[in-house]
Amino acid sequence: MRVMPSQGGWIEVIVGSMFSGKSEELMRRLRRAQIARQSVAVFKPLLDNRYHATDVVSHDGTRLAARPVDTSMQILGMVGDADIVGIDVAQFFDEQVFEVAVRLDDDGKRVIVAALDMDFKNEPFGPIPHMLAVAEFVDKLQAICQVCGGPATRTQRLIAGRPAKPDEPVIRVGAQESYEPRCRQCHELPSARPSLDLAESALEGALEGPSAIARPGIEYVAR
Repeated sequence: MRVMPSQGGWIEVIVGSMFSGKSEELMRRLRRAQIARQSVAVFKPLLDNRYHATDVVSHDGTRLAARPVDTSMQILGMVGDADIVGIDVAQFFDEQVFEVAVRLDDDGKRVIVAALDMDFKNEPFGPIPHMLAVAEFVDKLQAICQVCGGPATRTQRLIAGRPAKPDEPVIRVGAQESYEPRCRQCHELPSARPSLDLAESALEGALEGPSAIARPGIEYVAR
């Protein structure tokens, strides 16, 4: 059971792959707050114009009025006396977005953030690791893998039906035409990304590290 703070502000973060329902969940929480007659301010990055120039819009068409901003610091000057601040697709913002969330939290506001936690290469996405670290509450949603039908936690970027190359920019605004959700097993990493043999890496570290100590009964053979 989740116990919400009785006073002061806090940060909630909703993460997951694309098509996992992050924006929909963000809007659900904000609408419940509006029903409770709480003042809500909603923001999204200016570059996210996939479905609408200003509104937050989920992939199923659910929408909520928002204010697009170019930088995260602009949010501080526009939030006014809102009780609750919603920030959608936060991974597209600059690194200061988590600092903005903390300042709003310190000011007694409830901050709800929706974002991708990993990019198309399965690497932490921009400022989101910092956001997760400072949040009081974190929810990770899953989509449905478009290959096997299992729970999807990864986002596959496709160019002409094939996995994107590793040198492509991390930020590329798109929807069904460029991305699909996949599970860990079905996600295809960019072909030029080297594979990692954990056993071999551990052995090489033991052989090359300055503090490596030979253990009796074990013969190390370089490969």
